[in-house]
Amino acid sequence: MDLIFWRHAEADDWTEGCDDMARSLTPRGEKQAKRMASWLDRQLPEGTRIVCSPARRCEQTVLALGRKYKLRPELAPDTTPDALLAATGWPNGKSVVLLVGHQPSLGQSIALLLGMQQDSCPVRKGSLWWIRTRERDGDTQTVVVTVQSPELI
Repeated sequence: MDLIFWRHAEADDWTEGCDDMARSLTPRGEKQAKRMASWLDRQLPEGTRIVCSPARRCEQTVLALGRKYKLRPELAPDTTPDALLAATGWPNGKSVVLLVGHQPSLGQSIALLLGMQQDSCPVRKGSLWWIRTRERDGDTQTVVVTVQSPELI
């Protein structure tokens, strides 16, 4: 199974009393989302399942891709790595899954899959990590396929 973790692009800063779920992408974030979406569109196979946090900034990020997606409340900003991975069907899913979400849960999930300390894998805004599970010599392995940043593509 391939699982792609895509952190939402740059958004308005959180301020005391703001509605966190309603924060929007900044103009820079819109550009980041478009750049990453363009790269992803060339890489994703047909049939990729796309799931997205219901937060506005995540939905704005995934809209740049121009593909069908599902909003999943269990991917909201306060999710846990276990809830996030369960929402994707990891590791037994049959398709490629693209997940658009938040820090720290994305980084914590990646760290969990790679056997790292929980908070040791920050994911930059607009960036993605592509992870794959495979079987080799009778062992199940988790491998990093690529890590991409919108500034580098």
